[in-house]
Amino acid sequence: MQKFKERWEIERSWQLVFPVLGLLGLVFSSYLIGKYILKLLPIDQTDSIYIGTLSAIIVFLFSIFLFITLKLFNILETKWNVSYRWELIAIFIAFAVTGSTAARISDPILTFIGLHRDTTNGWLYWPIRILLIFPIYQILLIIVGWLFGQFKFFWGFEKKMLNRMGFARFFKD
Repeated sequence: MQKFKERWEIERSWQLVFPVLGLLGLVFSSYLIGKYILKLLPIDQTDSIYIGTLSAIIVFLFSIFLFITLKLFNILETKWNVSYRWELIAIFIAFAVTGSTAARISDPILTFIGLHRDTTNGWLYWPIRILLIFPIYQILLIIVGWLFGQFKFFWGFEKKMLNRMGFARFFKD
C-alpha cells in the first residue's frame, strides 16, 4: 500500500477515495458495456455461461480501460501541470460526472419547454439539445470541479476554452 501511495503522491488517507472511485468507475463502465455486448448475443441472462462471459468481458474491458487511462495520465500530468498525481484521477472523475449529468439534465429541460424526442424532428431536437448541453456543462464543470477540490484547475480550463471561442473580453485578469 505504501508503494501505491507513493506512486500517486497520496499524503492523507482521504485522498485514497479518488483512486478507489476511479477503479470503481472503470469496473462499472466495463460492466455496462459488457451487458450491452451480451444483449446482442442469444444468451439467456439466467444461464451460467452468461455470468462467465460477462465476467470475462468485464475483466478484458477493465484491463484495456486501465491501460488507456494510465497512458493518458502520463501524457496529461505534464500538460495540465497538477501538483499531485491523485489530482488527475479527481479531474477525470469530475469530467465524467459533469458530462453524464449535463446529458441527463438536458432531456427534462427540453421536455419542460415542450420539445419531446418522440414528437420533435431530429434535425431540430438534437442541435437544440447540444446547444442546451453546452452552457449546462460549463456551469456544472465549475461546480463539480469545486466539489472535487479542483476549482482552480477547472476555472483555468473554462477561461482557456471560452477565450478560444471568442469570449476573451469577459475574462480579463
